[in-house]
Amino acid sequence: MSRMPATAPVQSNTLQILSIVCFSFLGFMSIGIPMAVMPGLIHHELGFTTLVAGLVIGLQYLVTLLVRPFSCRVIDTAGPRQGVLYGLAGCALGGLLMLLATLWLALPLLSLFTLVLSRLVLGLAHSVLGASAIAWGIGQVGSAGTARVISWNGIAGYGAIGLGAPFGVWLVERFGLPCMGAGVLLIALLGLAMAWRKAGVPVVAGERLSFMNVLGRVSPYGLAMALGTLGYGTIAAFITLYYDSRGWAWAEYAMTAFGLSFIAARLLFAKAIDRLGGYRVGIACLLVEGGGLLLLWTAPGPLLAMLGAGLSGFGFSLVFPALGVEAVKSTPASNRGAAIGAYSLFLDLALGVAGPLIGLLIGSHGFRSIFLVCALASFCGLGLTLALQYRSTRQPAAVEAEPAAIEAEPATVEVD
Repeated sequence: MSRMPATAPVQSNTLQILSIVCFSFLGFMSIGIPMAVMPGLIHHELGFTTLVAGLVIGLQYLVTLLVRPFSCRVIDTAGPRQGVLYGLAGCALGGLLMLLATLWLALPLLSLFTLVLSRLVLGLAHSVLGASAIAWGIGQVGSAGTARVISWNGIAGYGAIGLGAPFGVWLVERFGLPCMGAGVLLIALLGLAMAWRKAGVPVVAGERLSFMNVLGRVSPYGLAMALGTLGYGTIAAFITLYYDSRGWAWAEYAMTAFGLSFIAARLLFAKAIDRLGGYRVGIACLLVEGGGLLLLWTAPGPLLAMLGAGLSGFGFSLVFPALGVEAVKSTPASNRGAAIGAYSLFLDLALGVAGPLIGLLIGSHGFRSIFLVCALASFCGLGLTLALQYRSTRQPAAVEAEPAAIEAEPATVEVD
């Protein structure tokens, strides 16, 4: 009986979080559905090089990177609900453009141009969608639930990507290429209708730091996270072509293995960040991810490569929330949206760089080398996280003072 009061609020908070992060799931399906189809569409169907395929795929993340300073201010001023609505509307438009591109395959340049427009629009949408869902969730359950909100939002986002990849392949094989864009469009419209009916949360009032100020505070954590993200970006963009270059089947299920392992790790170790701290969890995860990438590099067959992808997903699972908790602590609550956006900017940077950089690397050294490079990047992120942990132990007073600033929520103004 004595445990009931403590358990019920946790279950209630989890349901509140899930009611918000479901919008991330629906929005990130716009990444997952075309993921296993897009590289082959550009390279095989339209006849462009792997470098062009990498540039088009990475363009979405580059746009997201460039517009982060503006989109995160939408969250802090207009409210996270409004940001989610903007994001889902952009996903719907991106899906429509994707649909049009697949109807013009006989005109490769026009089709490619429309795909580029689709990636641009999706980049704008995702610049605000994920961060808005996180800020909305934190607004629902309070700043003490930051780690759980970020973790569940990641489960929703990467789960959508992992499930969306084979779903996109199934749609295309069963109904044809146009259904890839049509699926994205319909799912985004469903999310938009659901979000429209849901009430918003208060906007936290207080001093608004400049974006550059916030960026400077979170950049060490973001850089460590970005080094670990390079492996995910490479798997997402090139795993299908890597399997094809080796003559292997089941490429789409390698991405599914990544996504399901990612979700499993977050479910199994959901409270690890609260118990062990962001630094320790980040260190362990980057080590596991690096091992998975090394296995992908050395794998002699598709099953071991799939295991390497799964191990990479298991390791990468808590890198973002573990270092994100430490990053959010570095700014006042009134700048929460800016902090999440600035930190996520490094995710965009890693994903934007991964496409063209890895595409060039493939041209000069072949497909296998890309996973060795990503493993080395992951270990560099591990070294940086160790340095940040050491710095935190050398400055205990500053570290202990920061959470207090986060927990003290200023006055709020109702919106939505």
